[in-house]
Amino acid sequence: MKCPQCQVDNDRVTDTRAIQGGVAIRRRRLCLNCKARFTTYERVEAPLKVVKKDGTRVPFDRSKLKLGLEKACWKRPISDRQLEELVTRVESHIETRFESEVESRYIGELVMGLLRELDQVAYVRFASVYREFQDARDFAHELDAMQSDERTGAEHRGVDQGAGVRLRP
Repeated sequence: MKCPQCQVDNDRVTDTRAIQGGVAIRRRRLCLNCKARFTTYERVEAPLKVVKKDGTRVPFDRSKLKLGLEKACWKRPISDRQLEELVTRVESHIETRFESEVESRYIGELVMGLLRELDQVAYVRFASVYREFQDARDFAHELDAMQSDERTGAEHRGVDQGAGVRLRP
């Protein structure tokens, strides 16, 4: 691993820990050349494919999911750690339930369920892109549905809309 400071490939691992429920490994490293400390992360590369609306298949990309969530959560009181945990929950959920392919619709509904629990404004932003809102009526319809659910006491916390599975926090 090249040091980000001096670009020399000569380091020593000083600490290794499993993170995100064992899905990834964090390694603290010390550059033996310039003595800089840096962190690296390791994850299993899953061959899981996402089947998009048009039928094309692309590799699951957690960074693409996180980028979409960052856009939805822009200027909201949501930490990077919370976003990372949400992405990890989604990734772990689909990796345990699907062997080779998962529909993008399933992932979108799963993300919306978790995001709705985290922040309703971010949820509506994400839904507007995911569901391709065309005008203000689409936003109003979504907000009406949210308010109706709150009035009737419907529970949406951690529910996987695609399969009716409750996710554990």
